[in-house]
Amino acid sequence: MKINHNGVTEPSGFYACGRYTGMKYKRRDLAIVYSDVPAKYAAVFTTNRVKAASIIRNKQLLDSKSLIQAIVINSGHANSCTGKQGIINNQGMAESLASVLNLDVNSVLTASTGVIGVQLPFDIINKGIEKSCIFLSDDRQGAIDAASAIMTTDTVSKEVSAQFNIGEKLVRIGAMAKGSGMIHPNMATMLAFITTDLNITQSLLQKAMSDSVIDTYNMISVDGDTSTNDMACILANGLAGNEEITNENDDYQTFTKALNLINIELAKMIIKDGEGATKTLETTVKGAKTKEDARMLCKSIIRSNLVKTAFFGEDANWGRIICAMGYAGADMNPDGLSLRIKSRFGSIRLVENGTPLHFNEELAAEILKDNSIEILVTLSDGDGEAKGWGCDMSYDYIRINGDYRT
Repeated sequence: MKINHNGVTEPSGFYACGRYTGMKYKRRDLAIVYSDVPAKYAAVFTTNRVKAASIIRNKQLLDSKSLIQAIVINSGHANSCTGKQGIINNQGMAESLASVLNLDVNSVLTASTGVIGVQLPFDIINKGIEKSCIFLSDDRQGAIDAASAIMTTDTVSKEVSAQFNIGEKLVRIGAMAKGSGMIHPNMATMLAFITTDLNITQSLLQKAMSDSVIDTYNMISVDGDTSTNDMACILANGLAGNEEITNENDDYQTFTKALNLINIELAKMIIKDGEGATKTLETTVKGAKTKEDARMLCKSIIRSNLVKTAFFGEDANWGRIICAMGYAGADMNPDGLSLRIKSRFGSIRLVENGTPLHFNEELAAEILKDNSIEILVTLSDGDGEAKGWGCDMSYDYIRINGDYRT
């Protein structure tokens, strides 16, 4: 399996573009993804009870098992908490793109990201869609432009792709994502768009996506906030020409492995680009009673502000990690807990079987200087295991969010 960073135009039959329309100051703010043929569609959405207009409509299209041929995404305006007018404007985005590309409006997905509670500048978006479609391209530049157009507080664009074989057919997956702040387990302020030319049933595509999200996007946290606009979706247009995958056979397992690699890579990119982050934190919990207990413990560690600030301060205050595990709600025996931290500068054990160890503070400080740190927890309760990804919390996080609208 080959992993690279060629984005959403990597699979056969997919086109993309990203353009500046005037919604944001001198930055691309509108992205379009298009498939030559209608594609099967699967998605996972935010768990926030308050949902943006795009999320409401996209979920309806998923429930009706609509085939999808295009996606239009605006960045700068979340179109959330905007009432009936927001619903109308969101539908108008879909209608505009459908009209230009001569598609059924129900084959068009919409997505928005940006400030909550502000109406879309629909005239600007409508004109932008009309002018942008001529730039749709299946080359690398189309993918690059689209990935940059969905960014908000992101400092870098996020793309990944993979190639693998199903029988004698070469299958490709391409993806792009945005996310930097309001990132929290059970989806976050993130959008992920995945394309593939795989031939697979819609039900299995949905199962693969739902299962993958549990151990990828739902295992990251920047700041504990879950947004109103989050969505991770995949389109499969079947143009690879493989025999349709209709059951959970070896071909399905090959696909799910590739999909998980894509989603893990994007999830880690989001964490690395966390607002104001100076360090990424990978947490591994082994020996938990169940996998779900391990997930709960990982999530509690990575979302703890006290843990985050300790790592920002490069302080080996391991008590904060164990404290966070204690209130996670997981079944855990602290007397069997061992803990160590690791980076490219070394590794140090801090706790063994529930007992604190004397450790070299200078070595610990050296380890914590790195910008990528592992937190390794071993329990004696069972064989449950999970990984989670987070980041530290710096002064810049406050600065970025303190003046987000201005």
